[in-house]
Amino acid sequence: MASTSGTVINGLGSSFLCGGNRSQALWGASSIGPIVATPAATRKRKLIVVAAAPPKKSWLPAVKGGGNLVDPEWLDGSLPGDYGFDPLGLGKDPTFLKWYREAELIHGRWAMTAVVGIFIGQAWSGVPWFEAGADPGAIAPFSFGSLLGTQLLLMGWVESKRWVDFFNPKSQSVEWATPWSKTAENFANATGQQGYPGGKFFDPLGLAGTIQNGVYIPDYDKLERLQLAEIKHARIAMLAMLIFYFEAGQGKTPLGALGL
Repeated sequence: MASTSGTVINGLGSSFLCGGNRSQALWGASSIGPIVATPAATRKRKLIVVAAAPPKKSWLPAVKGGGNLVDPEWLDGSLPGDYGFDPLGLGKDPTFLKWYREAELIHGRWAMTAVVGIFIGQAWSGVPWFEAGADPGAIAPFSFGSLLGTQLLLMGWVESKRWVDFFNPKSQSVEWATPWSKTAENFANATGQQGYPGGKFFDPLGLAGTIQNGVYIPDYDKLERLQLAEIKHARIAMLAMLIFYFEAGQGKTPLGALGL
């Protein structure tokens, strides 16, 4: 009788109901000898609720299935803005996938800057963006050669550091890799994520972190939201620049196309 009562009482706390391993221990014990029921006051119960993972979004919402065309197996949704778009299978190799994401970020950030510059530049000067360099009234305090040399020098230095850091992370946040030792900490990756260094130098407004006692503390919840917003805006900006190029080939400008 004691064995039967113990089985019934302990069955209420089985792994099926509470997520534990008590039922396995129960059956294992019953094969050895009788089970003595424990008082209800001393018995603890746990209810573990596991939330179902949200379904992965697709770049073709109306298409269900489709295999690797819609839901490639090499894209697990961990990248911000990953909607399974890789019809050519360029990201099958994890190394290439990492490089393509880095390239997408860089191109997207330049595109966002260019779109804003094109609108503001033409609105302020009235000169189309594809004619600004050749306009006689353009403000050019430096010669073309000086401007090109300076840009190659500065951009070459920054891009070379980014290139080296991509293949050898954290190698650029040392004193010998910067022209001034005091700036070494500015190039440290405060978030630990490639392409999102954060820190006081790359996140001066503290949009994705806070500074406590002079130390930058990343807020990964904010960072995740900003990463998704940035990649969405970056992709729209790259599409906008593609449209601007087609318009320029026809002698039109973005403001002109909008009737402004």
